[in-house]
Amino acid sequence: MAGGLKLYNTLTREKVDFEPIDPDNVRLYVCGPTVYDFAHIGNARPVIVFDVLYRLLRHTYGADKVTYVRNITDVDDKINARALRDFGSQIADGSMSLNDAIRAVTGKTESQFHEDVASLGCLKPTVEPRATDNIPQMITIIQRLLDLGHAYVASGSEGHEVLFSTASMADYGMLSKRKLEDQQAGARVAVESHKMNPADFVLWKQSADTEPGWPAHFTFEGKTHAIFGRPGWHIECSAMSDRYLWEEIKDRLSPAAKSKPHQFDIHGGGLDLIFPHHENEIAQSCCAFDRDLMATVWMHNGFLQVEGRKMSKSEGNFVTINELLATETFGGRTWPGEVLRLAMLMTHYREPIDFSVKRLEEAERLLAKWPAGDAGETAPDAAVVEALSDDLNTVAAVQAVHALAQAANADPSKLPLFVASAALLGVAPKKAEVSDDLSAAVQALVDMRLEMLKARNFAEADKIRDDLAAKGIQLKDGKDKETGERVTTWEVKR
Repeated sequence: MAGGLKLYNTLTREKVDFEPIDPDNVRLYVCGPTVYDFAHIGNARPVIVFDVLYRLLRHTYGADKVTYVRNITDVDDKINARALRDFGSQIADGSMSLNDAIRAVTGKTESQFHEDVASLGCLKPTVEPRATDNIPQMITIIQRLLDLGHAYVASGSEGHEVLFSTASMADYGMLSKRKLEDQQAGARVAVESHKMNPADFVLWKQSADTEPGWPAHFTFEGKTHAIFGRPGWHIECSAMSDRYLWEEIKDRLSPAAKSKPHQFDIHGGGLDLIFPHHENEIAQSCCAFDRDLMATVWMHNGFLQVEGRKMSKSEGNFVTINELLATETFGGRTWPGEVLRLAMLMTHYREPIDFSVKRLEEAERLLAKWPAGDAGETAPDAAVVEALSDDLNTVAAVQAVHALAQAANADPSKLPLFVASAALLGVAPKKAEVSDDLSAAVQALVDMRLEMLKARNFAEADKIRDDLAAKGIQLKDGKDKETGERVTTWEVKR
């Protein structure tokens, strides 16, 4: 059951009741990173936002009934150029494939991305495909578009290209609400004579003799064109979403889902991807498979600024996730992943966010008030689920979680409910690992302090508390529900 889940659909510009095509196979696709360089903090926002959505979908429909695909873009001219520079001779003599050379170039940044997002508390997606593993699927879709009259082969200044014909799609611009006739050639639309329309975009591009690429053959107007080249930016997501959310799972889908082939439930990404990337994904997929929709719901997170300015290297405020986690680049200190995550969630995902030291300090102060513990089999609080079910209202959800933390601090029996609720947001505090010797030593001091309190020796009792606090051990006093006697618990401060 949908449980009242409502999501804002960029396609229709309204908040809608989410109704999956197949409730037993809920399907989500999110555009992932280009692994040319380390991911910056702006890249972290969609990763965190859609991790919360993934957690909510798993809670609502069942963990084994949600397929989350987030791709790795490793097809990029900069990556290709570096692969050729570093491994050109091996590629030329056949001892190394282009894909293997690209893996060698991108391996470090991809591994760092995985480490960084794990530190941000993000779950692994169900499938994380690489673009380089899906070149045949891209070529197949491009040929379908050629066969159906939605693409053409042309020769430009850089060689042969296969281009999508935007004029062939009656409702091109449905996502961005841009009308094709309103797009004038000029500053934002390249003027290229080989294009039938200035807005036509590349599906496959010929590589020069000095550039790496993949062999491909395309048939157009009765003639076969051998074009050694590489795919355009947009085609990769059309190919990967269709492969992993339709082709490879269609046999297990319901009859209702099979009646909507090549369509899935949710496609996510940042606002900057609406045009041209997502618009062109829709054009490719809908035209190749003769569908009205590629994804039922399109979700986009808002832009991110750093200290009130657009993030850019020229502004001097460009910061990577890894720099925040491991260096003192931002605010003169390192920042824990849970602080970065909570700072993101304290703003609604569709709103712009000002990422600042002040915001991180606010998130850190809030987390310091939250107890660590285990949820056991406890379900998240209804108020938190309700907030997230209202178009991922993480602002209200964080407020509800904080109230649960305060209740748990006053009554330890409420700790599991708080932990389960915080875990739904991915911000449940973790218990610090404590050795048996340290645990025994601290417990002995706690017991000694309780005896001193009974003897009304408050000065010595306070000294024990303060000495432990100085060593990072926080004591919490409460009352036994049955006897009314003082009980003291402790934890290592984060």
